[in-house]
This record gives sequence, structure tokens and C-alpha cells, in this order.
Amino acid sequence: MHGPWRRLFSSDAFSYSDGLTHQERTALSYERLRLVNEAIDNPLDLAAEAASLSALHEWMGAADGGLTTIASIHYNLFLGSLLDHDHDGRDLGEFTRMERVGTFLCTERGHGNAAVQLETTATFDRESGGFVLNTPTADACKWMPNTSSLGGPKSALVAARLVVDGADHGVFLFLTPLHDDAGSPMPGVEIHPLPQVTSSPVDHCATSFHDVRLPYEALLQGDHGRLTRSGEFSSSLGSPRKRFLRSIGRVTMGKLCMSAGSLSLMRQALAVAMQYAHQRFTSGMTKSQTVPLIAHRSHHAPLLDAVATTYAATLLQRKAVQRWERITDADREETERLLAISKGWITWQARAVLTECRERCGAQGLLLPNGIAGQLAGNEGTITAEGDNRVIWVKAAGEMLLGGFTPKPASEIPPESRQLDDPHHLQDLLADIERIWCERARIRLRAGRGGSGLARWNATVTPALELVEAHAHRLAAEALLAGAGERLSAEPRQLLQDLHRLFALRRVAVGSGDLLANGRLTAEQVQQIPDAIEATIGALEPYSLTLTDAFAIPEALLANIPLLQQSGLAAR
Repeated sequence: MHGPWRRLFSSDAFSYSDGLTHQERTALSYERLRLVNEAIDNPLDLAAEAASLSALHEWMGAADGGLTTIASIHYNLFLGSLLDHDHDGRDLGEFTRMERVGTFLCTERGHGNAAVQLETTATFDRESGGFVLNTPTADACKWMPNTSSLGGPKSALVAARLVVDGADHGVFLFLTPLHDDAGSPMPGVEIHPLPQVTSSPVDHCATSFHDVRLPYEALLQGDHGRLTRSGEFSSSLGSPRKRFLRSIGRVTMGKLCMSAGSLSLMRQALAVAMQYAHQRFTSGMTKSQTVPLIAHRSHHAPLLDAVATTYAATLLQRKAVQRWERITDADREETERLLAISKGWITWQARAVLTECRERCGAQGLLLPNGIAGQLAGNEGTITAEGDNRVIWVKAAGEMLLGGFTPKPASEIPPESRQLDDPHHLQDLLADIERIWCERARIRLRAGRGGSGLARWNATVTPALELVEAHAHRLAAEALLAGAGERLSAEPRQLLQDLHRLFALRRVAVGSGDLLANGRLTAEQVQQIPDAIEATIGALEPYSLTLTDAFAIPEALLANIPLLQQSGLAAR
């Protein structure tokens, strides 16, 4: 599943091109999109398989951030949404052959994350049997999707309110051609390019509709909402909000795509920074001594922390993908929450890892061809795309407090009889941190009864978000420890266990005051934490390059990084 993408994105066609303008770089991303499409046996199969989509993004992210954005929109949001609705008899050939690029128009300028307040309307016209698409206010223009003709003509799935005889049935998707075959906007479609962003170059635009005529077939239908040709509406869901969420259900899969893209950035940046640390020499402890950067604890400790985080993030992503592929109606809410929490945690951790790698490479890390600084800026897009991280975490926090989460009970084993090198003890401590923040948040929530709803939530949200952070960290550590439990030989198993220890101890150190106050750690154990971390780093340091080599970043790709051309190390 990963091999074909690893080979494709290490080819010359995806090597970094310096000196391009924003428009030239965007056009290059669309050219590469067609190369990706040529490499896919069946684009519809790709869109239907979460693991395949995740694998694509795990290699595409570092190759071209703009490509990652437009490919995620085309394959997941656009084709995926078409597949998730009734599509028998709908010819998708022009999209699978890339004769037209698909895009997805949901967010409006005036509503941001409050997508249920969308204003765009699609009014059923009984005379023609089709729909009339309109943007009723300036704030209702679709904000930032890639809707220019750059890269060829495009069609969009437009989220709009289905209005029949004055009745608003909620938000549904409507297949809407944006350009004719020559690339000119269709009648009534108004497209304005937006200013250049600091993240990955994409043809972001503001898009409005003025009496755009659509055929009956434009409406994407399913059990959540159907409209007969005579205008009779039916739905298996009584709530318009639930109909809307079902219509844009592919946004949830999009969270997996965004976190996968961030993983790609983390792994490549670490591979570059770690190799640079081994080949760049600096002063030792005597006047005449020179040593590689990696020899210094001040240099290799933060890199090894980043390695541990990246392994944990990768395995958390695997767990989330597996859960999504096995989703049932009974566990849908819990699984969707897992994807939201994972997306937020992984993309935020990517920012921290990329920043660390950039700093460890010094001024060289600022140069775009070295594959770190540009990716750091590009990662900002993943933090906002498919649901702003803070917003989706606030939603997850509310769900967890209101019955969607039961903390793990405290271990009955006395803490003084347990050791900090026991991985199961460390997992219990992470669960303790999670439980402590959950209890704090619930106390705040109960204490606010009688006041306004906003005041009550404002008093609760800070510990509630700490609960989500603790939950994400425990799940990531759990996934890393499970990876160490796979059928491995002794050395890799020990390395993964050491990575888990380092990852868990860093979090335990942050929460050690709470753990001590709640009787989950002894004072002596709190004092032992710094030494335990140091010992773990010392055990991992000789294997630092082995750990990043295991990311399998292609040698051909690393050989094109100017930072690593100072020695033959990248081509070993």
C-alpha cells in the first residue's frame, strides 16, 4: 500500500523546484495531481478506502503541500462524497480521468466553523424540475476553496440549503460545474482570487452564485434526504443538523487525510535533521576536539523526543484508520471523536516537531529546498482544514463530559511498589492524569448550575481541553506500546519500549504535581523522573539514526536535499 507512493514521490517529477512564483507552484501542483491520477488503478477504489487514502497522504504531504490539499479535496471530499450518496447512473468518468478537477464548497466567509448556519440556497423550481443556486448575502460567499480555472475546468460539490415551496429542509450537496470546457466561469458563477497565503500555495478563491440553474440530478441524495421529481421530500433523519452532518460526512475522513499529511512532514523533517546532526561537526569539550552535533545531549535529546512523538503519532494514526474502517452505527460517535482528537493532536505535534527540526538545522533549516521551513508553514493549513483544531477539540470535550467517556479506574497497586521503567505503570499514570482533568472539568460543570450556559461552559472549558489533551496523549502512548508488543525481534522491541518510556515520562513529568497530590506517585518517584528520562535518552542515542532510517524516506529524495550534500551520508 505504501510502496508505490514512496517510489512515485521520490521521482524527479516531485523534486523541489526553486524560484517559482505562487501561480507557477500552484500550476505545478495540478500537473502533479495528474501524475498521481495516472498512478492510480481506480480512483473510485482509492476514494472508498480509508487506509489507501491515508497511505497516499503519508507520502504526498512532504512532496508537495499544495498537491496534498487539492488531491485531498478531489479524491476524498469530492469523489468520496459522490460515492457516499446515491450514484447509480451518475457518470463520474470525467472526474476519474481528471478531465475535470473536483472541489468542495462548504465554508462561507461569514460562518467559518458554524457551518450549520450556511446561507447559500438551492431552491427547487417546479417549472423546470431543477434547482436555482444563490448566494443571498456577501457573507455567504464560499470561502477559500480552489475554484479558479488554474489546472483545468472544475466542478464543485456545493453545500446549500434545499428549499422547496419556501420550506428549508437543511443543507445538502449539489454537483455544480464551475467552468465550461474552455475554463471560463459558468453563467452566474462569480470567482475572485484571494490573496496569497503563507501555507501551501493553492488557488484559493471566494465564490458566489447568482441564479445558477442546476438539473434535478445535481442534488446528492441518500437515506438522510430524498426529493422526488414532483418535489416531495423525505428523510430517515428528523434533524436538519443530522442531515447536514451526514451530507458532509467526508469531512471526518478528511481529518485522517490531514493528520496523515502532517505525519509525512514530521518523518521527512526528522530524517533530514537527524542525518544533518550526524554529519555536521562542531566543538567538543577541548580546544582541538570536534564532534558531530549528535554527540551533544542538548542537540540529540530534543530530536529523540521528536522521534518518540512521531512514532506515537504514526501508530495513533494507524489505530484511527483501523477504527474508521470497522465503524458501525453503534460506535460512530466515539469513532468520529477519535478521528477529531487524533487530527488535532497529530497536526499540532507536527508543528512542534517541525519547529524543533528547523532549529536543530540552524540557518540551513530556513532554506526552502532543505524541506523543513516550507513544510512548517504548510502544516498550518492542516491545523485549520477539516475543522479548526481548537473547535473540534471543544466539541470533543463537551461530548466526553456529557457521557461520551468513562475514565479508567485508578490502579489498586500501591505506587510505592511500582517502578518508572514499567510501561504498564506509565500507562496507568497517563490514565490518572486523564481522570484528574476529567474530575476537575465535571466539578466545574456542576458548580456552574444556575448561571448562564455560556458562563458555565467558560468555567469548564479549560480543564475540559486538558482532558482531551491527556486523552490523546494516553491513546498515542497506548498505540506505541502496542507496537512494541508486536512480533518483533529483541532489539526493535526494546527500542520501541524505550521510545514509549521517553514519550510517557515526558507527560508524567508535566503532571507529576497532580499525580503526587492525588497519591498516584510518591515524592521519591517524582524526584526520580528526571534521571529516568536521562537514562532513556542515553539508551536511545546510539540508535538515533536507525530510528529515523526506519521512516524509509527514499535515498533519492534525501540525496536532493542541499543540506545533506555536504557529505556522502545521505547516499549511503
